[in-house]
Amino acid sequence: MNLLKGRIKIIDQYIIGKYLGTFIYTLAIFVIIIVVFDLSEKMDDFMKSGLSFWGILSKYYAGSIPFYVNMLSPLINFIAVIFFTAKMADQTEIVPILSGGVSFNRFLFPYLVSATIIFSANLLSNLYILPYTNTLKNRFENTYVKRNDPSTKSNIHMKLDDKTYIYIDNFDNKTNSGYRFSLDNFSGDVLTKKIVAENIKWDSLKRKWQLNNYSIRKIDGLKETMIYGNGKQKDTILDMRPDDFSAYDNVVQNLTTKELSDKIRKEKIRGTGVMNDLQFEKYKRYLHPLSAFVLTLIGVALSSRKVRGGVGVSLGIGIFISFAYIVFNQFTQMFSTKGGLPPFAAVIMPTLFFGLLGFYLLRKAPK
Repeated sequence: MNLLKGRIKIIDQYIIGKYLGTFIYTLAIFVIIIVVFDLSEKMDDFMKSGLSFWGILSKYYAGSIPFYVNMLSPLINFIAVIFFTAKMADQTEIVPILSGGVSFNRFLFPYLVSATIIFSANLLSNLYILPYTNTLKNRFENTYVKRNDPSTKSNIHMKLDDKTYIYIDNFDNKTNSGYRFSLDNFSGDVLTKKIVAENIKWDSLKRKWQLNNYSIRKIDGLKETMIYGNGKQKDTILDMRPDDFSAYDNVVQNLTTKELSDKIRKEKIRGTGVMNDLQFEKYKRYLHPLSAFVLTLIGVALSSRKVRGGVGVSLGIGIFISFAYIVFNQFTQMFSTKGGLPPFAAVIMPTLFFGLLGFYLLRKAPK
């Protein structure tokens, strides 16, 4: 019995090493290939940017490589499990393990340990690393790659709180400046204050808004007071930020988890129409890493028996299923952000569906 326990621990270490080693190696190969293609595609933009090699590396690839790693992780995880498990089955390594008294569920233990490691890494990355690296990547793309894309947003109406409403005729995301700004402050249904400014600009150092050529009208019953600031500037604190008016779709990816929660809370008041995007991003950060467990179960169930055709058959089926998983994720995201599907349902559906498929395949797998 002690000898069997010792062998099981050795087998556990062997499977975990093979799993994680294959995963990291395959992921590195795919990332290198994507970076090469991305470099060839964006070479003209890099040349026009005027940045040095180190500038491109630190301002773009420092952000894009973590993005690619996160995007490819489910696919590579699945391929890694199928590849080395099918290879073990083809070399008749699994049959002696199960014939030696190890149950199939016990055989799954090192796979689940490895999946837990990948899950934890993806979760920590989603919550703490990717918001920062996505900011680097998206800022570079918005400045140098999407330079011809519209950078302004027009006719902005927003409710800041229960009594404050603002309007901006158009906002330029490159200069963080808005034109023809007005603010209305109400007490119930009665207007108590109105601010009008020709220009409003975000001061990133002071973290305040700067009003230019402004006028302030204060109303107290029948008494009105006017303050004119023609040719003058005035700093003011408003509960809004430049990214609230962003014309770019990728701005949500830049928010930290705390900023995302705060923005969801504010959006319940403002109602600007981006609630689904915000909630989808938040749920995705927590739930997408579960794919490590789901795809591991499916991978082991598909590749743990020796089949005619060798590793290639299992690998082909695995690649097809992994792409189906990714496509399913993209469809649910589209239906959530554009079609009204609840964000939580959109995020959990692919994981739930393929999770049930994984358990079904495990029940049918030869023990």
